[in-house]
Amino acid sequence: MVQLLTYHKRHSYATKSNQHRVVKTPGGKLVYYTTKKRASGPKCPIIGKRIQGIPHLRPTEYKRSRLSRNRRIVNRAYGGLLSGGAVRERIILAFLVEEQKIVKKVLKIQKAKEKQATKS
Repeated sequence: MVQLLTYHKRHSYATKSNQHRVVKTPGGKLVYYTTKKRASGPKCPIIGKRIQGIPHLRPTEYKRSRLSRNRRIVNRAYGGLLSGGAVRERIILAFLVEEQKIVKKVLKIQKAKEKQATKS
């Protein structure tokens, strides 16, 4: 004879937050287990890719008491917040901006010397 199963929690609609699976207990009964939603993991806000080295958990699982710091972050600048590619882009952009400032300063000095040479 087949055992009838009934929902005992929430509603009977098959929504994402109301997923169940059938589990056989050691006593031989069939019961519903409520399954958790699958976690997608943290994403980089700049590039949009998943951040490597960080486990895919639900948002509440990243809290301080549930997950240690070395599992929440990656060992680099902006680790755990930005992906490696985004950090690399930021470093290159900052370097190029500084280079541009130096080039402007050098050109200004050359122009001033040229002006002085034409006056005298």
